[in-house]
Amino acid sequence: MPKFAANLSMLFTELDFLARFAAAARCGFAGVEYLFPYAYPKEQLAATLRQHGLKQVLHNLPAGNWERGERGIACHLDRVGEFQEGVERAIEYARALGCRQINCLAGIAPESLTLNRSREVFVGNLKWAAPRLAEHGIKLLIEPINTCDIPGFFLTNTAQALEIIRDANEPNLYLQYDVYHMQMMEGNLADTIRKNLARIAHIQVADVPGRHEPGTGEINYAFLFRHLDAIGYQGWVGCEYKPLAKTEDGLAWLTPYERATARA
Repeated sequence: MPKFAANLSMLFTELDFLARFAAAARCGFAGVEYLFPYAYPKEQLAATLRQHGLKQVLHNLPAGNWERGERGIACHLDRVGEFQEGVERAIEYARALGCRQINCLAGIAPESLTLNRSREVFVGNLKWAAPRLAEHGIKLLIEPINTCDIPGFFLTNTAQALEIIRDANEPNLYLQYDVYHMQMMEGNLADTIRKNLARIAHIQVADVPGRHEPGTGEINYAFLFRHLDAIGYQGWVGCEYKPLAKTEDGLAWLTPYERATARA
């Protein structure tokens, strides 16, 4: 059975952020992920994880000014120094939290650069960051995102991400496959995951439309979760969805998998 991690940026948002860890553990999750840890002291987050017996599965590199609409800076030529500083900061947090995966958001393509130049900048940043993270046993991931939710986002589909991974030619560079985003952009979920399993380090889930719980939309998640078992996927599945109501009220979809999740 897949092992599920609660995304605390989206789940249990009826609670203060630090209270969400306890809620995730109480609901049977053994792992958590969230967008960014940097608003809290790493020591406080590490202690909270230990207190509730949780594993930190994933967080993102610093991604610019999120409140002002920035969604990553990795394809921005004038932010390379800031990107590198962010990598160092992310490593500090990941080491303190025992986190072995960090996601790099490419960002919205800057109007001041051609797409080819933005791609060169992105690849260059990945080539710099991947071996730096490898020194600490941390995988670097990149994630395609749909352009309905984030218009202008640079990285938008699996083929583009895999081409960038090949061009960067770094063994410590992987794909974060978000089922919601890729259903929006390309479909063909099961076969794409199977063909690229060796490069997929992390999977995230939400249904389409609405980005709500699995089982609320068009994606056949019962089939997809069986498929992940059948092809031997060993990574975590991050539950990055927007609950229709209170988080706990919408967890019935997780019931068949609770035992595996608690063992993770």
